[in-house]
Amino acid sequence: MSRPVRQRALPAAPARDDPFLQHPLHEEIEQERYWGGVLGVRDPYYRVREALPEGQARLDGRVMRNFASYDYLGLNRHPEVLAAAAEAASRWGISAGGSRMTSGERPVHGALERELAAFTGAEAAAVFVSGHATAISVILTLMGPRDLVVHDALAHNCLVLGADSSRAARLAFRHNDLDHLEEILRRSRHLHDKVLIVSEGLFSMSGDGPDLRALLRIKQRHDAWLMMDEAHALGVLGATGRGIAEHAGIDPREVEVWFGTLSKSLVGCGGYVAGSRALVDIMRARAPGLVFSVGMPPPVAAASLAALGVLRREPARVARLRANSRRLLEGVRALGLDAGTAWGEGIVPVILGEVPATLHAAQTLEEAGICTFPVLPPGVPEGTARLRFFASADHAPADIDAALAALAELTG
Repeated sequence: MSRPVRQRALPAAPARDDPFLQHPLHEEIEQERYWGGVLGVRDPYYRVREALPEGQARLDGRVMRNFASYDYLGLNRHPEVLAAAAEAASRWGISAGGSRMTSGERPVHGALERELAAFTGAEAAAVFVSGHATAISVILTLMGPRDLVVHDALAHNCLVLGADSSRAARLAFRHNDLDHLEEILRRSRHLHDKVLIVSEGLFSMSGDGPDLRALLRIKQRHDAWLMMDEAHALGVLGATGRGIAEHAGIDPREVEVWFGTLSKSLVGCGGYVAGSRALVDIMRARAPGLVFSVGMPPPVAAASLAALGVLRREPARVARLRANSRRLLEGVRALGLDAGTAWGEGIVPVILGEVPATLHAAQTLEEAGICTFPVLPPGVPEGTARLRFFASADHAPADIDAALAALAELTG
């Protein structure tokens, strides 16, 4: 009988300083924590929230009205969505198990892509496991060093990184200032081969969008392509939630590239690109976020597919969202607060300006049972720190009125 082998403890690693403690970014974070303590405000980041039905959330054990979630249509706990995710997990497991190009393709991926293409009015669509990576992949795949990307100054980080990753020249035009865009193109178009104009259907920090018809005229005059980010517009804009094309009354085929995410109205995760069949062929063969990444988990794809089905059948959810958004926006402005140029479509900012005042306001609202979130520079320009309210189809008028009453108490 062999004797058991005695395990010897490994020697402790020699003590040494963590090199990242001196990293400029870590020092910056420590400064932010220090000043938060001085100001007496709680760190708002990475706090655990539990989403509940009917536009509520549980935070630190308290149930409150939730204006911090972009579950615009209230589908996150819809029985059909939950059942679709559970059935897909039972059938295919959780992970796709590989890149879709190799071993990770599942029937639900193609079904979701076909439904997205049909809903957005495109010939074809492709879904990616990450929304952020979708935008980066699309732009760096289509553009190169001899090209130009011109984007709205408030474009999302993923769009800016996509342009930089492509090695194309990158220029920004003032937010929704299409005269400035035209000026840039008159000055620069002839210096580049391909030009991509990038804007958003609904801007997440300002709650407004561009004049899409005017954008189309500009891109046609300057022989450019147009890419629209529909992350917050899908399910929100238009009578049936088809986004800014429906909102503006234009044929979606006039836009070369539609990009969006599945994490807002469609309560999943990941992103999509929609457009011509040739565009999607290029993405499926060359886009790194699709080719070199695992496929979307089948239960997530199934959940978004089910959510899209509910959206198709129940456009009244879009109408409820719009009514709640308008009620909130009108109430904010009636209080004399600055909501900027918001349209009253899902997102209502309350611009307070200074960071300390915004942090204190968010904390005070939380104490009053209103869950919202402070947005600070560099997420928005200096001097424009704000509270961002997301309306939902799940909110009742009483929820909106409670938020307005809390704001009135805060600012009175």
